[in-house]
Amino acid sequence: MPIGKVKTKISCRFIGLGHRGLISIALLTSRAFGQTPTNSSHPGSSSSIDQGIDLAEKGRCEEALPLLKKFTPPVTDKPLKYRALMATVRCALNRRENQAAANTLFDFEREFPEDPEVLYMTSEFFLEIAVRASQQLATIAPTAYQTRELQAETLESQNKWGEAAAIYNKILEENPKVRGIHFRMGRAALSQPESPTSLEDAKKEFEQELAIDPVNAAAEFWLGEIARRKGDSEDAISHFTTAGKLDSSYAETFLALGMTLNSAGRFSEAITQLQHFVKMSPEDPAGHYQLSIAYARTGRDQDFGRETALHKQLLEKKHAAANTQTHAAPH
Repeated sequence: MPIGKVKTKISCRFIGLGHRGLISIALLTSRAFGQTPTNSSHPGSSSSIDQGIDLAEKGRCEEALPLLKKFTPPVTDKPLKYRALMATVRCALNRRENQAAANTLFDFEREFPEDPEVLYMTSEFFLEIAVRASQQLATIAPTAYQTRELQAETLESQNKWGEAAAIYNKILEENPKVRGIHFRMGRAALSQPESPTSLEDAKKEFEQELAIDPVNAAAEFWLGEIARRKGDSEDAISHFTTAGKLDSSYAETFLALGMTLNSAGRFSEAITQLQHFVKMSPEDPAGHYQLSIAYARTGRDQDFGRETALHKQLLEKKHAAANTQTHAAPH
């Protein structure tokens, strides 16, 4: 996979998504302030949970919720836990107990991470929270810069980068120290039709963002990406390294760093970064491909063979899934 191919994948994390972009904020807020139920055991919990589920199915959520909240956490029986969590979520939503609904959805997602109904309910719940908050913001403070920033993010999601940039510029004229705006201006510069000054314009915006917010990992990442596009591997490596230190949860930073180290011939260093990436994203064929290159160039033939095989398997799996979706699509 050529280095340039990673650009589109990496960029997705930082593109504004309008109302849906607020979902992540709602998720983080709920995690930060939510209370995680304890896992203490309770006598007679199974019968109490069955009673709670039965009450929930009859619409008696006021009586059901206390039982479900108290006795669900220690349950180990998967089918029973699923029914109890589902009943808890539905009752919490019915009674507009948003914190209880959020906490339960996080428990649900942890216990059943690939369940379509759980993922759907989580998406719908936080989308509703985000939309409601944005509507309230527009009503309470229609001229506030936060309202205009949200409008600009919506324009971004429609690929109206020029219009979004005009709003961001106006915000900066009035509030030059607002965090995040220079970053979005940089993204806008990279997302509009390329011009002779696109990279330099974006670079200037990301640097100004870091002057305001020195721990903005996204700005550091994009300075690394700009340097990589310009062929300055050392500068790219420096920025990617800093971005990884600022946000160790962002896997693609380690992929970009490993790829750039590979292109610079620093294969031993690349191995460390790429091993970290494949641990975080084991299903991504790009990491295994880049790691196989680093192993091959350092004489680790057995590791090279393993990573090459994994890369091939993941590509075949990806192609098979794409073909299945194509054949299943309505005509």
